[in-house]
Amino acid sequence: MPGITCTNIRIAPGQRFSVRGDIPAGAKSFVINLGKKDSDLMLHLNPRFEAHGDVRTIVCNSKSGGQWGKEHRESNFPFQEGTTAEIIFSHDKNEVTVTLPGNVQFKIPNSKGDEGIEYICVDGDIAFRGISLI
Repeated sequence: MPGITCTNIRIAPGQRFSVRGDIPAGAKSFVINLGKKDSDLMLHLNPRFEAHGDVRTIVCNSKSGGQWGKEHRESNFPFQEGTTAEIIFSHDKNEVTVTLPGNVQFKIPNSKGDEGIEYICVDGDIAFRGISLI
């Protein structure tokens, strides 16, 4: 499925926002990237139904100057094929809080210490529905 990229936006620390999309039957994985630009990501969120040797795992990472940081894995996988998913994000200079469907929540260090989000990219097996400030 074609993805969507939003640039020249400004989401300040503490501001909550959500990304919504439909997950089709047969989904393998999708990504949501947040940061300054493609080569500088505060968060790379990659839910994998079955991809890259992972099954029902969420892989998270950061990227600085095009170089990937330390990988973090979440085994709690609340995504279901054939449903609409809403993922809620908030951040500060220390961490990113991610709230998944079913109110499953985890925190990832903001290893780059970024103060704001200027870039959002949604791609893979998810039909993008929208981004909302909440």
